[in-house]
Amino acid sequence: MTKQELVSAIAEKTKLNKKQSEEALKATIDAITEALTKGDKVQLVGFGTFEVREHAAKNGVNPRTKESITIAARKSPAFKAGKALKDAVDAK
Repeated sequence: MTKQELVSAIAEKTKLNKKQSEEALKATIDAITEALTKGDKVQLVGFGTFEVREHAAKNGVNPRTKESITIAARKSPAFKAGKALKDAVDAK
């Protein structure tokens, strides 16, 4: 499903027009992004949880030159599906 298909589905289910649906989707994505940027967790009961996971620095090997390199520490967004979402997907 593309973003435009999602906007159309939202419009159909909520009786909003497509422009309002796109604005609602953008606001939702922006709010989740902002919360994750601050280090907060976003929990949507029944759907899932968005959170930031930290990865420590580690040593690696450049496969081309075989020399040792250091891979920097980083943060990455993660999503853990909730029980209701898992059950809904499994039922289909």
